[in-house]
Amino acid sequence: MQAGNHGLTATKTVASIRRMNAPTTFRKFEALEWTAKGEPRASIPLRALETLWFNTGTLCNITCENCYIESSPRNDRLTYLTLLDVREYLDEIERDGLPTRLIGYSGGEPFMNAAFPAILEETLARGFETLTLTNAMRPMTRRKAAVAQLIRRYGPSMRFRVSLDDYRPEVHDRERGKDGFARTLDGLQWLHDAGAVVEVAARRLTGDSEADMRAGFARLLGERGIAIDSANPQQLMIFPEMRADADPPEITPACWGILKVSPDGVMCANARMVVKRKGAAQPTVLACTLLPYDARFDLGPTLASASRPVHLAHKYCATFCVLGGASCGATRDD
Repeated sequence: MQAGNHGLTATKTVASIRRMNAPTTFRKFEALEWTAKGEPRASIPLRALETLWFNTGTLCNITCENCYIESSPRNDRLTYLTLLDVREYLDEIERDGLPTRLIGYSGGEPFMNAAFPAILEETLARGFETLTLTNAMRPMTRRKAAVAQLIRRYGPSMRFRVSLDDYRPEVHDRERGKDGFARTLDGLQWLHDAGAVVEVAARRLTGDSEADMRAGFARLLGERGIAIDSANPQQLMIFPEMRADADPPEITPACWGILKVSPDGVMCANARMVVKRKGAAQPTVLACTLLPYDARFDLGPTLASASRPVHLAHKYCATFCVLGGASCGATRDD
């Protein structure tokens, strides 16, 4: 008991010192290194850069009700990346012998960028696997010839993750606009029939259980003959909804044990994202795909500069990665 009391006293003393060194007044998620309660904020070291994401630009053909990156036909805060922009980072990976295997492309809608087919081809020709997030609507279908050629040449090295929020048209369309469900499902069907490796990204927009959602998607995809295993969380990814008005708890180092979650499973432990801001002379590297506008997560222009630890100082860090258990770049094992 005595030894236990000494340990408890020491723990309290350390906590007291940390609180003394913390800022005195701030809101939740405001301070980079401290929570609003004055506790040390959890941070994530970069274990290995296994996945590098490129945001090809925030312009999109549709405006969704709750888009975390605010993509729309008018939002060009992140401008189109060029083939040269992407080449420079692929060169850095190869020059420095980084363990990066997967190159992800996100937007906006990647196929809005006229350079995207050439960017995809360059990436695949260098031996990387690719994962493209798309709504599979008109910007993609306008480039069917180029996409089909890449599928024929590179086959399993290419993955397409199609955003189909729900297995019910009315739920998806409420979020993404009238007739969006039908157009996206047709685009998914075309990719599948062309021989692409396809998967679906859904969102929990209703009170349905995950089991009910997976069962609903299994019926939908089965009726269309689309070979996606809805029980496999890497083939049907059901993401938590990220809302600006959410109020999740802040994450401290103690949370790993309480939640029985490993920091190695958080996205910024093995991934980074490249963006090019409007008016900027060059691209920059961000901590992850979810935080394009918060300057605290801008890690500099190179992958080397972006290798430092990341503090979980945004509500999306808690909602999506830690509490939601989501991961954008998981490598398929099937």
